[in-house]
Formats: sequence, structure tokens, C-alpha cells
Amino acid sequence: MDKSALRNAATTILHRDIDGVPHVLMGQRGENAAFMPNKYVFPGGAVDQGDHDIPLCATVGGKCLERLQEGSPRNLSHALLVAGIRELWEETGLILGREGQWAGDIPPDWADFAARGFIPSAEGLSFVFRAITPPGRPRRFDARFFLVDAHHVHGNPSDFSAASDELSHLHWIAISNAKELDLPFITEVVLAEVSQVLRDGLPPKSVPFFKNNDEENLFLRLNS
Repeated sequence: MDKSALRNAATTILHRDIDGVPHVLMGQRGENAAFMPNKYVFPGGAVDQGDHDIPLCATVGGKCLERLQEGSPRNLSHALLVAGIRELWEETGLILGREGQWAGDIPPDWADFAARGFIPSAEGLSFVFRAITPPGRPRRFDARFFLVDAHHVHGNPSDFSAASDELSHLHWIAISNAKELDLPFITEVVLAEVSQVLRDGLPPKSVPFFKNNDEENLFLRLNS
């Protein structure tokens, strides 16, 4: 696969109030990462082909689904939600799911998730942002950002003992303090949007879409 080709991706933004202050979960990418080295980001990554076939015991509907499908193939929405849950699990060890037993064979990258007795669930996920990486970058993604309250996580939301080593320094940080971290530009923009959404309530009135391709750079809003 051409690593510079545009790939669909999902990012999961966990939030919680700590002492009445809204916090989000972030971690730092490695210094040798091809995409955004050393930057602090939310858990996320590219959609895998297998994500299309993973069962969800609960999904999203209404405006969230309509906006997620806008300008995208209808069958992509499921895979994006699965990818967001999978990447959160792989990079943080945190589970978004319901207790239950899988039917049929379990893919290797879901084996540990299933072994804990859970089936992935998109309950509580809200689609809040979309951005396409500008041309000329070593990795390019068409990323959808999902916001979800940490009360949907099973277990301690600060227990990262099952995380991979893809992100380091995983921690909850107050949104108002996140700008002190080394952030990608788009993450700064997303944080500002998340802060507004948490003040106004869900679902958001519209979903920002930074559309960057070889022909045009546009800032759109998905208003379905």
C-alpha cells in the first residue's frame, strides 16, 4: 500500500470532569513516528479492512449517523466506529463495550478485548469533527473524531496497564491546560471545538470539516 495514499481513520476523544473541570485523555507519539512525531494527540489510527466485519452490540443513529455518512460510503460508518474503539483499546487499554460473548472466530487484534468478556459498543460516541491531512505529508488521513464520556469506559479510566507502547505519557489533562503541550495544529482546533461542544451540549449544532486535497482547501460544516 502507498503510505502517502489517503486513508480513512478514526480518533476517540475521551472526556471526563475532574473536580468540576473538563479533562481529555491524551498521549505522546514517539520521536521516530512517521506521522506527527513527539506530538501529543488523542488515541486513533487508520481503519483496517477487518473493521468492517467486527460486530457492535450498540451503534449510533440520528444526526450523528447522518453526518458520519455525509460525503462517505454508507458502509464506512460502521468501520469508522469500530476503528475508534479498537484504537482506543490498543493505545490506552481502555474498553468501550458491553459484557458478552463473541460469536464465531475472534480476530487476533481483538483477542485480548474479547478475553476480558466484552463486545465492542459505540454507545455514547458522538461525531464532532472531520479533517483531511493536507497533501505533501508522509501520511495522509481522512480522520473522523468521536467524543465520548469516560463513564462509558469499563473499569478505571486512569488504568493504562493494558496499553501498547504506541503512545507514551498517557494522562488526563484539563482542556484549558492542553495548549501547554506540543500539539499538532489540527488538535488545537479540535480541542477548541470540543470545549465549545461540552459547554453547549450534544449533539453539536454542526460538525466542522477541514477538507484538504490537491484542488482545494475548504472549511465546511456538516449540518445534516
